[in-house]
Amino acid sequence: MTEENRELSDLKLDRKECEKCGAQWINGVHVFRGTGNQYTDSELDLAGLVCNNYGNHQCINPKKGAKGGQTWEYRSGYIDGMIEEKKKNMEEMRDKFGDL
Repeated sequence: MTEENRELSDLKLDRKECEKCGAQWINGVHVFRGTGNQYTDSELDLAGLVCNNYGNHQCINPKKGAKGGQTWEYRSGYIDGMIEEKKKNMEEMRDKFGDL
């Protein structure tokens, strides 16, 4: 294959990292450092958990300032709800089986 008839790919890799928190975007998609995972609302969750409370002029999250997504209050409520559900289940087991 000669150089002139070789087909070239337009594949590119663009990586950006927030100087403030270290969040990373690959080709414009927010990904979690270390895992490469991503999901549709991850930028909004990042804003609710980090950027809106701790971000500054260095923040590159396009969702900074947006309302919604997960917050620490949401996560705390979720954990509290799980604990209450577990307590309820334990009490029901105690009431049903008593001291065996």
